Amino acid sequence: NDPFIDGEYMAYMFKYDTVHGRFKGSVEGTKDGSFIVNGRKIATFTERDPNNIKWGSAGADIVVESTGVFTSLDKAKSHFTGGAK
Repeated sequence: NDPFIDGEYMAYMFKYDTVHGRFKGSVEGTKDGSFIVNGRKIATFTERDPNNIKWGSAGADIVVESTGVFTSLDKAKSHFTGGAK
């Protein structure tokens, strides 16, 4: 989930990561906000409010909250609303 970038830019950042180096597989962004890594479509979201993210529809069981915004359990548990376990 990133409310500030689209799937094409997300794919670019994945492919040319400055920490891990260039990804050697295939990566492409799509207009629908997702991106494809080695032929597998990765769902992405652009929501600011985690209550509106449909984690369950993407098949996500575990969500890692790493934005630094939701630093308490009460705030972070809003991801459960969308289906994260």
